[in-house]
Amino acid sequence: MADSPMHINALIVDAADPERLAAFWAEVLGRPVVGRTGPYVWLRRENGLGLGFQQTDEPKSGKNRMHFDITSPDPASEQQRVEALGGRRLEQYADGGFLVMADPEGNEFCIIPEGPFELDDDGRTTYLEGR
Repeated sequence: MADSPMHINALIVDAADPERLAAFWAEVLGRPVVGRTGPYVWLRRENGLGLGFQQTDEPKSGKNRMHFDITSPDPASEQQRVEALGGRRLEQYADGGFLVMADPEGNEFCIIPEGPFELDDDGRTTYLEGR
């Protein structure tokens, strides 16, 4: 494949309260808030990727069309930390075997193991079994 002149520079999350949501994600990811510009709050850029939170008046509705997968050596223990920060587990996705969480504004994300894990033909996994 030829080199593309385009790359993803930043991911922007719409937020009713960008300060609150940025503070949550700063704690989850260990990326401090580093800037504010107009309706945006920015976390520290890592690995060339920016993460920003944009003020919006429109409430979140429905399932995200895109979500974050964040890694942890122990996803099950991270669940408790994320919940203490204001996130919550979304039990309606438990059938797939993934640890699906929501941030304080309801944006879905998964906590997955750092290393490889198996998926079946239907995209289900078992990395949480025995937890």
